[in-house]
Amino acid sequence: MNKKISIQGFEGSFHQVAAQQFYGKSTAVICCATFKEVVKIAADKKQSDGGVMAIENSIAGSILPNYNLLLKSNLTIIGEVYLQIKQNLLVNPGVSLEDIKEVHSHPMAIQQCFGFLDKYNWRLVETEDTALSAKHIHQHKNKHVAAIASKLAADLYQLDVIAPNIHTLKNNYTRFLILQRQNEAAATTGADKASINFSTDHSKGSLARVLTKIAEEGINLSKLQSMPIPGSDFKYSFHADMEFEHVDQFRHVIELIQPLTEGLTVLGIYKNGKIKNTN
Repeated sequence: MNKKISIQGFEGSFHQVAAQQFYGKSTAVICCATFKEVVKIAADKKQSDGGVMAIENSIAGSILPNYNLLLKSNLTIIGEVYLQIKQNLLVNPGVSLEDIKEVHSHPMAIQQCFGFLDKYNWRLVETEDTALSAKHIHQHKNKHVAAIASKLAADLYQLDVIAPNIHTLKNNYTRFLILQRQNEAAATTGADKASINFSTDHSKGSLARVLTKIAEEGINLSKLQSMPIPGSDFKYSFHADMEFEHVDQFRHVIELIQPLTEGLTVLGIYKNGKIKNTN
């Protein structure tokens, strides 16, 4: 049976591309306006089989609110997708570059394509979503407006890719987390990565002691992100992504660092998504 997955954005968004990359092309998506809604629907077994949520971008950095959403949810990370963000200029069939007067897209997508857009005297219009921009030019059959969006959006809305790969920085990746309800998630075969959240007593050297234990056990700390603890007076918790060879190695290090922390939550044990450059 095909999976039904909550995503942020509209059909044709990069979230949908990530969902299809993990679950397959026939994956059904539930489009959500916010990440909070993504988590809420992913946590409800009556509505979905899970969710896909962006967590960081290689250019823009981490999406900090999403760590807190995950921490407060009943969801666990069962996988990840590193998606190379490829922006394309989309038009209705028959439209040429000379016909274009406006380009519509999300402000981040527009910024990613200034190297290409600066060659033309087009009016740039910021919208709430790349895929929604593609949908609108399809619906209105506009011959003078183009959209910047994914190849998937072009396929869904019967648009032509008049200029492919117009993004300036080619090594632009977004990391997406694959989320499932904790009581339904099966152990991942061959897991070699895990995400945890922990806090310390903030005494001198408390964080260093935790990190030293992790290093001594031969585990690679691929990410360490500090986050303010909501409602506290400038106290922080830490999100850590850890890479290892065997899951027993990870479980052992958790036993070692647990006494050194004030609170520790395992957010997921899964397989490393790996970055694949397709340029």
